[in-house]
Amino acid sequence: MLDRGLLPDFSPEVMAEVDAIARVPTARESSLRDLRSLLWASIDNDDSRDLDQLSVAESLPGGATKLYVAIADVDGLVKQGDAVDDHARHNTTSVYTAAEVFPMLPVLLSTDRTSLNQDEDRAATVVEMVVAADGSVGESSVYRATVRNRAKLAYNGVAAWLDGGPAPARLAAVPGLDEQLRMQHAAAQRLKQRRHEHGALGLETIEPRAVFDDGELVDLRQEERNRARELIEELMIAANGVTARYLAAKKRWQRIVDLAAQCEEDLPAEPDAAALDRFLARRREADPAAFPDLSLAVVKLLGSGEYQVETPGGRASGHFGLAVQDYTHSTAPNRRYPDLITQRLLKAAMAGAAVPYAPGELESLARHCTEQEDNAKKVERRVRKSATALLLEPRIGQDFDGIVTGASEKGTWVRVFHPPAEGKVVRSADGLDVGDRVRVTLVATSVEHGFVDFACVGAPRRLHERR
Repeated sequence: MLDRGLLPDFSPEVMAEVDAIARVPTARESSLRDLRSLLWASIDNDDSRDLDQLSVAESLPGGATKLYVAIADVDGLVKQGDAVDDHARHNTTSVYTAAEVFPMLPVLLSTDRTSLNQDEDRAATVVEMVVAADGSVGESSVYRATVRNRAKLAYNGVAAWLDGGPAPARLAAVPGLDEQLRMQHAAAQRLKQRRHEHGALGLETIEPRAVFDDGELVDLRQEERNRARELIEELMIAANGVTARYLAAKKRWQRIVDLAAQCEEDLPAEPDAAALDRFLARRREADPAAFPDLSLAVVKLLGSGEYQVETPGGRASGHFGLAVQDYTHSTAPNRRYPDLITQRLLKAAMAGAAVPYAPGELESLARHCTEQEDNAKKVERRVRKSATALLLEPRIGQDFDGIVTGASEKGTWVRVFHPPAEGKVVRSADGLDVGDRVRVTLVATSVEHGFVDFACVGAPRRLHERR
């Protein structure tokens, strides 16, 4: 983290501020709407303690649904220019490594005072929106309110229940919450369908997580997509309003066109999200086992987005993969600094106050947040590579099936399927390209440096070639 310009520790000044905040009792502002009677609930990872958002829904005539998304009021306690804010502004994000989580905010704030914890009254920014029967978002508003989380739920438990399994204990304990979640799920599916009709990409990548048993690394396990994750993703996309970078690099699109050609499919010469999503849908149907590999190749070629400032009268470039134009990060202020900036801008707008940042300052922050988020991802990837090297160390000399995930002058990388681990091809890499299926031998590992080295065995196979 230090090598990447990130601060792993909080300064004494930060901790002194946190101690002072902890001594101030929580007070409810009389000017806030009181929405504590609604059946708010959170759905997050099993081990999440920094709860940024809650959701609830209301049925409307004509098949429409009114959705409410409550976002934790971090700005209420983390004031612009304070030591805590300076630390968050420097790192701009929480860093999630296999070894340890380095939160953007001290845990007393992010997991307690600014977290939307179960059975606690909390101030929040609420995004209210009407989702029509066709999935379009109509009337909407943003305001501040007091909310109360009735149930802290987890993705896996809710997904299993949506698929017909037993209800998680907390869900079953809150009367009416089951109907509430089904209503949100139905609205989320309409939102998803609408986005895909406009060209949103149906990608499905593998994100392995280290699995420990009594402190010993025993496996890498991929995070499976499920209906509960989709529910929250769709609500957050809709609530975020939406704005990020368009696929600008023409050469990346051309490589995606070439990748489609390997599957005996045609894509247009110019970037076209709808055409790409139709291609992805056909490949998912034709070869579901290989689809995550194809998705990973496409994600690598699309590249990452960046933060931009949209000024009055200007227009941001939109988000190619989500098929939305107006996109911003706003739903995770405990763990992402851009979301805290957005929250401050929203609160200023609602109060009719001056913008709390100068335009030049926002431009600088946009660049800084993009850079630091990239640095955080590199740190997470670096520690994940060390965990991978540790797991594979006893298996040097074994052969694996995999897919090429990167090919450039800097080298060629492959991800093997079992376990889902990535490494560099150090021998017989000539002619390999992103998306190629390969057979490789593990030749070396370095836990200290996070190196996993493979040698290619035999000729590669293209994505359209079936086993």
